[in-house]
Amino acid sequence: MSSFFENLPLDAAEQLEQLSRLVFELREDRKRLLQQHGVDSEDTLLELVRSGAVAEHPGYDNYLGARVLAATREAIRSQLQAVMVKLGG
Repeated sequence: MSSFFENLPLDAAEQLEQLSRLVFELREDRKRLLQQHGVDSEDTLLELVRSGAVAEHPGYDNYLGARVLAATREAIRSQLQAVMVKLGG
């Protein structure tokens, strides 16, 4: 069985590596934002802000940041998938 990356042009491999790294960094940044409040989801953080268990600032700001990071990550993942399909993966 041959490796998908074996016959990949260098520029395509670099693009895949950059997109993959960005997806990883966005995921880790989102986790760090949420961990500041001891939660693992944006919805849970928002509920804590609404209930007053977490201060609005920076709680709500971190909620918004985590949502943006998650949405950006999904957009980059879609782009990564499109590149892989284009390359025959």
